[in-house]
Amino acid sequence: MKDKYVSPLSERYASKEMQYIFSPDMKFKTWRKLWIALAETEYELGLSENGKPVITMEQIEELKAYQNDINYEDARKQEKKVRHDVMSHVYAYGKQCPAAAGIIHLGATSCYVGDNTDVIVMTEAMKLVRKKLLNVISKLTDFAMKYKDLPTLAFTHFQPAQPTTVGKRATLWIEELMLDLSDIEYMISQQKLLGSKGTTGTQASFLELFDGDHETIRKIDGMIAEKMGFKECYPVSGQTYSRKVDARVLNVLSSIAQSAHKFSNDIRLLQHLKEVEEPFEKNQIGSSAMAYKRNPMRCERMASLANYVMVDALNPAITAATQWFERTLDDSANKRISVPEAFLAIDGILDLYLNVADGLVVYDKVIYQRFMKEIPFMATENILMDAVKRGGNRQELHEKIRQHSMAAADVVKKEGKENDLVDRIALDPDFGMTREAIEKILEPRNFVGRAPEQTDEFISEVVRPVLEANKDLLGLTAEINV
Repeated sequence: MKDKYVSPLSERYASKEMQYIFSPDMKFKTWRKLWIALAETEYELGLSENGKPVITMEQIEELKAYQNDINYEDARKQEKKVRHDVMSHVYAYGKQCPAAAGIIHLGATSCYVGDNTDVIVMTEAMKLVRKKLLNVISKLTDFAMKYKDLPTLAFTHFQPAQPTTVGKRATLWIEELMLDLSDIEYMISQQKLLGSKGTTGTQASFLELFDGDHETIRKIDGMIAEKMGFKECYPVSGQTYSRKVDARVLNVLSSIAQSAHKFSNDIRLLQHLKEVEEPFEKNQIGSSAMAYKRNPMRCERMASLANYVMVDALNPAITAATQWFERTLDDSANKRISVPEAFLAIDGILDLYLNVADGLVVYDKVIYQRFMKEIPFMATENILMDAVKRGGNRQELHEKIRQHSMAAADVVKKEGKENDLVDRIALDPDFGMTREAIEKILEPRNFVGRAPEQTDEFISEVVRPVLEANKDLLGLTAEINV
């Protein structure tokens, strides 16, 4: 047994890929890349003292040699002494690179590595989220096209309403995910680094280093951004990037959680109706007491994690709202928890979503049976029109069909019997219609409107082009841990 708390997000829900993005190893290796980028920039801009270069190419090469070989034990020992994580890693890096030790972190503050790394990590995490979103959309697209013609009762207020098709319903799930995809692509495109702006964002330390050369200093952030794979840095900042950046990112994750929750609700309700089920493994146990049960465990977990992400999005919002002037440190502890956990949770949600979408089970006979129990009521207008064409009086037949409908509803609700509306109308000579003629009107495909065509058009015109443009990212599968 383990003797300390371990987050379920890492033990049960999030993928190894997402866990690595937020791992200490990813963070500290990124710190070293940033220190190299800073040293290279200062070297390329000709930083000198009394006509001599402050930084040499040999020092930069030494830093690069140990970029991914982090001496963690040295850093841990130093942090116990100085109680400062950044300076501990500056010390550890310098211990490996004695020639370059004096120029590591030159002119920078802790936020240079801390905040720039946070942006880099969030950007990589968003790219993984985008990839998984695309794969979920792809699986749902296959499902929508497979069942685009299968009529089913639609529900408004969870009451039987005008029919749709199973595939058309799936397009509603896809459409929400397409909105989320657009949002996260926009946020990825908007990511900028903090750059290296100093203790209050004024770059005063660089003004001193470069002897007041403003034009040279203006080049620093852009050069660092390019070396780290970004287009630009934020043009102004305090010591940190605005904490609204975190809030904006987590708002997108919250939106994905909302979409996933809605899907999970629909599947759970459909599973109750025995029309559509999430995957259920051969040896899976639904209940410790009721052996027959097939609980929608995956969708319930999706909903549970989605609730967490939606609420967690409040954390960076409150943090952004309560920062003071150029910097306060009341963001740090919250930020270390809320941002990674939102990504780990949304990663778990998307794995569940992918797993469920890839294995949905449709019971078409149950769907048809429920459809036929309700459709006579919905078809009364069609029956009325047909009877009028045969010579009946519209007003008289309208009253009669109303009375037959109410009587049939009483049979269903009060006596628990089958809907006998068709028999009642067939036996009424005023309608002049046989049961066969009425049943022909009740053909399910007559009531779904343009649902199959809408599905075809949406998938071919909106979804397929996006999937085709990202086909190299498709083909993921998801294993559920517990």
